[in-house]
Amino acid sequence: MGNQILIRNVPDHIKKRIDRERQSLLMSQQEYLLKLLEDSTESPQFPLFDDTKEFGRLELPNTPFTFVDLFAGIGGFRIGFERVGGRCIYSVEWDKYAQKTYKAWFGEVPHGDIRKIRPADIPDHDIMLAGFPCQPFSLAGVSKKKSLGREHGFKDKTQGTLFFHLATIAQIKRPPILVLENVRNLLSHDKGHTWEVIKSTLEELDYKVHHKVIDGADYVPQHRKRVFIVCFDVRIFGKRPPFSFPSPPTHKPPKFKKILERNPDRKYTLSDHLWQYLQDYARSHRERGNGFGFGIADPNGRSRTLSARYYKDGSEILIAQNGGRNPRRMTPREAARLMGFDDSLPIVVSDTQAYRQFGNAVIPIVTEAIAKQVVRVMAWQITRNGNGCLLKSGKTRTTRKAVLRTD
Repeated sequence: MGNQILIRNVPDHIKKRIDRERQSLLMSQQEYLLKLLEDSTESPQFPLFDDTKEFGRLELPNTPFTFVDLFAGIGGFRIGFERVGGRCIYSVEWDKYAQKTYKAWFGEVPHGDIRKIRPADIPDHDIMLAGFPCQPFSLAGVSKKKSLGREHGFKDKTQGTLFFHLATIAQIKRPPILVLENVRNLLSHDKGHTWEVIKSTLEELDYKVHHKVIDGADYVPQHRKRVFIVCFDVRIFGKRPPFSFPSPPTHKPPKFKKILERNPDRKYTLSDHLWQYLQDYARSHRERGNGFGFGIADPNGRSRTLSARYYKDGSEILIAQNGGRNPRRMTPREAARLMGFDDSLPIVVSDTQAYRQFGNAVIPIVTEAIAKQVVRVMAWQITRNGNGCLLKSGKTRTTRKAVLRTD
């Protein structure tokens, strides 16, 4: 038989899972089982050997976990994680107008420039949230150091970028979980080099990295594709934490017309000059075979992506009007609703700043769905430890025990 591995006397549901896993990894059954055995010797908590049915029933009600909100914007991340029991203990946002909205919504003014913040001044926390900007990384610096035979690590690869500051905070504070967000083009930016550096940096810091592009259209009446990155500290969760991104909800999102105000101010109607310009612009691009132009939203469907430049002309999401009137742009309140922000949250900045803020924001209902999946993994780990804590040593900020539902 040689080194051949046979599966005998194994329940069918385990066999099916092995088959699904190996196919997703493009491995033969033998290759996968050898990897499984190797991983299980390094990490005794290899998820395949856990009771996955029990994991599916895990909850962590009223979880007193803590998080920090970095590159916070107006708090779309914060809202989602507060809804599942999290408590924000530190926030960072440099834009003074976003700070004003954040203060009105959460009662605190975020700290400013992350480049001027010492990691040691950030409180210990369970989860780091960050919707960081996308920036290119330099290949030259790393190549030069290689040629000189000098060591290089994430600090050399990411130096000078805002991601560098996130990585440094993660290295020093060691939050058990990181949840990051960016535009979907992060994965292809700079021919994939940017994502390669980010992923390798997080792995170098000993985090298991999961990422997925999620379309907000599954939750709100707007196509909005963003990449979410969820990372677990390998030293706590092992190499294979049983995390999966949320499946799209079974119910359909509201139709676009549901976000509309009944009597919007006439100032949102496009002027004859602007409307003519947009039509001419679209026509010229069509003649050249391009797809650029304005977009009239389908009232019974979903709109295009709301961008931070919406304040300029509103061209990507226009609303048709009756009576021969020119189309109009959305009001700031409609833009807030399109992003899933509740009407109880006041708009305390100018229209221009409001459009920018909502165009840059994260959809709270999406972050809430991700937060629920993250909390389930926390519950799984806490229950396995048996001490009510995320760490086996009992030294952690999260203290409530996970429980199994009995219903």
